Amino acid sequence: MNLGGDISEENDTNKGSMWVLDQKLDQPMDEEAGRLRTMYREKTFSSLLLLRFAFQSLGVVFGDLGTSPLYVFYNTFPHGISDPEDVVGALSLIIYSLTLIPLIKYIFVVCRANDSGQGGTFALYSLLCRHAKIKTIPNQHRTDEELTTYSRSTFHEQSYAAKTKKWLEGHASRKNALLVLVLVGTCMVIGDGILTPAISVLSAAGGIKVNSPKMNNDYVILVAVVILVGLFSMQHYGTDKVGWLFAPIVLLWFILIGGIGIFNIWKYDSSVLRAFSPVYIYRYFKRNGKDGWTSLGGIMLSITGTEALFADLAHFPVSAVQIAFTTVVFPCLLLAYSGQAAFLVVHHDNDETVTQAFYLSIPDKIYWPVFIVATLAAIVASQATISATFSIIKQAHALGCFPRVKVVHTSKKFLGQIYIPDINWILMILCIAVTAGFKNQSQIGNAYGTAVVVVMLVTTLLMTLIMILVWRCHWILVVIFTGLSLVVECTYFSAVLFKVDQGGWVPLVIAAAFLIIMYVWHYGSLKRYEFEMHSRVSMAWLLGLGPSLGLVRVPGVGLVYTELASGVPHIFSHFITNLPAIHSVVVFVCMKYLPVYTVPEEERFLVKRIGPKNFHMFRCVARYGYKDLHRKDDDFEKKLFDNLFMFVRLEAMMEGCSDSDEYSLYGQQTEKSRENLLNNNGNTSPSIGDFTMSTVDSIVPVRSPVNGNNTVTSQMSNQTEMYELEFMNNCRDAGVVHILGNTVVRARRDSRFYKKIAVDYIYAFLRKKYSSAMLLQLAFQSLGVVYGDLGTSPLYVFDNTFPDGIVDKEDVVGALSVIIWSLTFVPLLKYVFIVCRANDNGQGGTFALYSLLCRHAKIKSVPNQDQTDEEVTTFSRNTFGEKSFAARTKRGLEGHAFLHNMLLILVLIGSCMVIGDGILTPAISAVGGTNVHHKWISKGTKTLFADLNHFPVYCSSFLKRAS
Repeated sequence: MNLGGDISEENDTNKGSMWVLDQKLDQPMDEEAGRLRTMYREKTFSSLLLLRFAFQSLGVVFGDLGTSPLYVFYNTFPHGISDPEDVVGALSLIIYSLTLIPLIKYIFVVCRANDSGQGGTFALYSLLCRHAKIKTIPNQHRTDEELTTYSRSTFHEQSYAAKTKKWLEGHASRKNALLVLVLVGTCMVIGDGILTPAISVLSAAGGIKVNSPKMNNDYVILVAVVILVGLFSMQHYGTDKVGWLFAPIVLLWFILIGGIGIFNIWKYDSSVLRAFSPVYIYRYFKRNGKDGWTSLGGIMLSITGTEALFADLAHFPVSAVQIAFTTVVFPCLLLAYSGQAAFLVVHHDNDETVTQAFYLSIPDKIYWPVFIVATLAAIVASQATISATFSIIKQAHALGCFPRVKVVHTSKKFLGQIYIPDINWILMILCIAVTAGFKNQSQIGNAYGTAVVVVMLVTTLLMTLIMILVWRCHWILVVIFTGLSLVVECTYFSAVLFKVDQGGWVPLVIAAAFLIIMYVWHYGSLKRYEFEMHSRVSMAWLLGLGPSLGLVRVPGVGLVYTELASGVPHIFSHFITNLPAIHSVVVFVCMKYLPVYTVPEEERFLVKRIGPKNFHMFRCVARYGYKDLHRKDDDFEKKLFDNLFMFVRLEAMMEGCSDSDEYSLYGQQTEKSRENLLNNNGNTSPSIGDFTMSTVDSIVPVRSPVNGNNTVTSQMSNQTEMYELEFMNNCRDAGVVHILGNTVVRARRDSRFYKKIAVDYIYAFLRKKYSSAMLLQLAFQSLGVVYGDLGTSPLYVFDNTFPDGIVDKEDVVGALSVIIWSLTFVPLLKYVFIVCRANDNGQGGTFALYSLLCRHAKIKSVPNQDQTDEEVTTFSRNTFGEKSFAARTKRGLEGHAFLHNMLLILVLIGSCMVIGDGILTPAISAVGGTNVHHKWISKGTKTLFADLNHFPVYCSSFLKRAS
């Protein structure tokens, strides 16, 4: 029976019979996919429900954009206003920026490019990955394209879209360039998650100084930091319980700023409404020249939050977001900016007025209520940005572009509400550092503007490809959209470049750090996948082992986790070679993320058999979208076995229905058939007639059975099915074991130095299975075990450096300089970053180094080694070329017994000195020191290395850098 679909026999004769056998026994899962079609149509909502969604979207989508009036005019005129006409020109720029970018570009164009309701940079990238083969990790299969959520457009081969697709797929460099572009946009969104809370909360807290002008600015910063700490500390509770408050708060905020704007226009100067004429933009630039151009960095802040608008789109229908923006957000923002402009036209001669333009323009009677609502709105805006950051990091992780992090789902009702502890604390530390470090809105605003404009440029470039490949727009429309967007955004980008040295460098540094992490992780994952694909176990080799696999098959089920969706992973041969037994049933489980937002539950698992039936080996591919929740719990295990049993029954039924092996599975599987297939969890088996009646639309024989032997075949297959299901049930009852292998990635010796740094250091560190919380805990514990000796050195260093007193105060500075550089070169550079890496599987000390050398060269003075000793799994050593310097050194050491003895004596001397440290350290720590010199400052570093076996190397490194 052919379970895996047809095999193309082209060129089979050139590849040998063993290759053909391998392909027939281990084929891609085409027919097993079953094409379980469930039509996911776009939902239609009633008018009342649409208005409800529009109201709720205010609190989630528009919080960031709505708090911009708090700081726009201050960042536009940080040095004051020289001419009231400049206020009108700036207002005109704000009006047309809000019209062109958020309204026209995002609300009416970009939001339509959502991935089944999902927004953000990675949603656009996943759309492109479905329409062109640009995903750099080649783990896709044609069965993935049969998913109901795997929607994509088709186009003619001679069309412009087909030419663009071929151009993208033509070179790996173009795929990598597109990936880097997406990662840059993602990193800038993460930067938004740091800068938005900083500038929003600091601007809102700045209202305290309005009634107390003499108040020190440090108190405002302290209040902002307290609010930020509280905000990030409450993230693990989620927003499920308080989320219903967000929409009323933001709606009240928009009503207040809109109403205050109307009041200020009526009270101060209604002539500012002439700013709706674009003529004043031209006059503004003509009058101010370069200063007017650089002020665009402040104008840019009026459209911040627009990218977060798109990233948070998943919670609501696009039409609801469009209604909320056009009816509430856009009019209220225009009124708020116009009201502030009217106020500034009258009070432009006072620099302090520009600094607190928003709060000073508030009527006195409602000042404190507005201040409270402003603070709450800033918190809501920050929360929305933080949630968007969590969401996009989860998407990046699902698509193989971010290290493994713990994801906590904070709501049982809403799947999209997540919390990532490690990222949360990193964001909090960086956010507080930005707030306390800059201490003013101007520099934070410059940094914020840089991050926003880069994200918009990335979105524009991705939208160009979306319009060509997905929407198949006419090239004229593509040129118009791309040209207008790039003209506006490049204008802003050129302005923020002038402010890189005034705070704009912050998002660039943050983005560069995250970009290195994300790209190195993706590169390492790609190389690891390529290695595993290249080193797959041959099916011919597996068949040669026989049904027992050359081992004792013990009762139970072994779930072997692998990243390969086809073939037997290399790690399995390692298990067979080193383990004395293997389970009676072996299932290779592959967790696979696809470029779709979700995979329906009934289409999640693909199951096929590996080898003959008596091998009892299967493969199960669990497919997930980037929004799906994946938990390796009892529910996952139950679903896996349900699909495994269903596969065995389908297989037996196909064998029993006809004497032909040619069957095809297609169409929607009925609920009745599914219930029958899973009935009694594999304990009983209904008759073949029942199966045929219940699944007549799912399984269709290509040739109708006309052979009289069909009844006999059915009975035999039925008996085989009952036996195998009973056997698998007994194995599951005996116990299920989850088996995980670990592939270590190392750069080749001839690789360039930056690849060695990326793979051997950065990627290796990211692969460590320590969370940040565990790292901090281990680092804290290492203080008492590793650093006690080094930490007590200040008790006696200066006393022993100047035993006869200090003659010149410059001698103290000189001694301090020697101490600083001694600490830098010996403990930090030599031991923490170099010697500690020479540990023997975590063990430190002189004899650990000696044992490493004994494994790489035959220098052990007692010749009791045997060749079988080298087969021990912990007997790890490197190999090198015969003509290398390492090989010559090895031969030199092994050539003379005298060198063996000298090396042993050297090790013994070092060990004896460590014993001497054990005697002298308690004495000098207690007494306060004797007549010794600067070397005492570094004396604890040997203890640091000797105590290394208690903790990971990077805990020591972390604490040393922190000190």
